Amino acid sequence: MTKLVAVDMDGTFLRSDMTYDEALFAKLHERMLDLGVQFVCASGNQYFQLQSFFTKYPDVIYVAENGAYIRSRERVLKVYAFNAAVVAQILTALRSVADIKLLVCGQNSAYAESTMDPDHVEFMRNYYHELEVIDSFDHIDDAILKFAISCPPEQTAAIVATLEHKLGALADVTSSGHGDIDIIQPGLNKAAGLKELGQLLHIDLSDMMAFGDGGNDLEMIREVGTGVAMANAQPDVKAVADAETSDNETQGVLAYLAAHLE
Repeated sequence: MTKLVAVDMDGTFLRSDMTYDEALFAKLHERMLDLGVQFVCASGNQYFQLQSFFTKYPDVIYVAENGAYIRSRERVLKVYAFNAAVVAQILTALRSVADIKLLVCGQNSAYAESTMDPDHVEFMRNYYHELEVIDSFDHIDDAILKFAISCPPEQTAAIVATLEHKLGALADVTSSGHGDIDIIQPGLNKAAGLKELGQLLHIDLSDMMAFGDGGNDLEMIREVGTGVAMANAQPDVKAVADAETSDNETQGVLAYLAAHLE
């Protein structure tokens, strides 16, 4: 029996206008509570942004920043941060890569340098509700959880390959598609975050269901008991999924859950 449901957000749970069917979710959430099923938001995005979608639901748990930051509304459950020396090495490598816009993502805030295009900074505030503009990444006083890169969508694959070559064993490079690339800690991803959370909740990965569409969902979809790919998912995600549902615009997650929870 499914004891935990984990959902990616962008391209999965949310429509492209960053909304979801709140009336249907309210009914399904009540049903999950009745059945003792834990609902988890598992995303590469920032906790402060993610929790804004579920202000009515204090029981939701967040596996944020691709598994580096696990918490409920009330308390932090686990934080994984890069070593300071590794942060410096990664920044040196990233500064040599053309055509990228970089955010450094910490536990307390994300950070952009003052040289970044102000329009891009404002756009990124949709995904990072806590975002500071600073003079230099070299003076951040925060636990660094990941690095978030925006690039021209058509260059994504080439830039991922370049980053993998430059960073080697320092970090893992994952793309959620559409010109978005995350630099994350080696071996740390949504599946690892769910496994860690499962140990705290005494729920095995085999008793979890997860929904996703992008490359940073692949491990999660592959390793849980029931991995469900969206109709709009990348081919490699569909290849490892146990099932498929309709796309995010038609609220495929909620449709699948409505059938499953009956």
